[in-house]
Amino acid sequence: MLRVGRLSRRSFLKTAAGAVLVPRRVLGGPGILPPSDELTKAVIGVGGMGLGHMGYEGARLLAVCDVDASHLQTALDAAGPGVRGYRDFREILARPDIDIVHIATPPHWHALMSIAAVEAGKDVWCEKPMTRTIGEGIRVVDAVRRTGRMFRVNTWFRFQDRFYGFGTPVKPLKKALRGGLLGWPVRAVLNAATGFDWKFYWRGKTYLPPAPVPPELDYDFWLGPAPFKPYHPHRVHQTFRGYWDYDGGGLGDMGMHYLDPVQDLLDKDGTSPVEITADAPQQHPDACGRWRRVCLKYADGCEIVLDGEGREADAAFLQGPGGRIFRGLHSDIPDFLEKIAALPDPDPGVTDFSESVRTRVKFALNEENGHRSCTLVNLAKIAVRLGRPLRFDPDGQRFVNDEEADRLIDEPARSPWHREGFGR
Repeated sequence: MLRVGRLSRRSFLKTAAGAVLVPRRVLGGPGILPPSDELTKAVIGVGGMGLGHMGYEGARLLAVCDVDASHLQTALDAAGPGVRGYRDFREILARPDIDIVHIATPPHWHALMSIAAVEAGKDVWCEKPMTRTIGEGIRVVDAVRRTGRMFRVNTWFRFQDRFYGFGTPVKPLKKALRGGLLGWPVRAVLNAATGFDWKFYWRGKTYLPPAPVPPELDYDFWLGPAPFKPYHPHRVHQTFRGYWDYDGGGLGDMGMHYLDPVQDLLDKDGTSPVEITADAPQQHPDACGRWRRVCLKYADGCEIVLDGEGREADAAFLQGPGGRIFRGLHSDIPDFLEKIAALPDPDPGVTDFSESVRTRVKFALNEENGHRSCTLVNLAKIAVRLGRPLRFDPDGQRFVNDEEADRLIDEPARSPWHREGFGR
């Protein structure tokens, strides 16, 4: 088993304040790496998702990190020579030779690690959901903006590949909406009938008897900022998404994949819904339960419906006063495909993260629009948990006259992992 020392908050911040953590691209001049200079990366969290992202074009892997020694050893065996393993992510952030940090931990760690990474001079590739709460997202946006780092969220359907089961990439849909073929406002319905499988049956267990912690797992470090709950194997690894402390069931797991492209189609990257309603059974305070329907409505009347039970099986995916679009680009608009073909292609932005890191041009799905699409997920989660209609201020990013809902925007972090710093 690999053993590494823990960096205290004081020693970590002392190191971060010195020149040792100045990124190597800054040492060379204006902050842009020459094409011949190879990018380097580390992966934090090498369970299922992290293990699958150790290799991608444009960056060489130097380090992996995990609090489970068996996961860590599996990753080191797969990575081969020259890659170092760590149990404490702060030791990776202290290395000046690493450009990109890929965060593939459970979501309750995403914000804290993202903020620490950008403050240590790293660019960040973060798994979805971007953050577990709305307040965490606000702080990540602030930290990335303040440090000038590059940031991407690992969902890509707004600019490449086909939607889950929908039968078409996003570009023709975006052309149709930007070209006004549907009119305005637009209603989007997401359900299995329109190609979206929400995993809404995913739930946690409401009774978990305490169990012995496996010797290979540092369970206290795995919990990190989350409240302490006695160990049970269903809380960790493949099934952690069933608990509010770490994620949000099927909404948390798949929400950004489905909602981010719709946000982009509706041109809502700079705002959020103002009304949120949910139809769901009463939720357990610890374990995520199933839900039936969530509706998110914007100030201009655009609406996103998450139809978990398929009540609107015959509904169009997109519908406006001028027409409808169904699965597979079928539409009741005359000459629909010909009209789309005649419209200009949208600008996809920078869709290669290595290019973003080299040129210092924001990635197409970055901390700002990623925060707004993750806010859709978190608004849906809060509505499901509270079981009543909510009103939200998209500018102030608070609920309207609702202290109980506001408490779920910012939830307390367990000592010593306070939001504002490390290990006090």
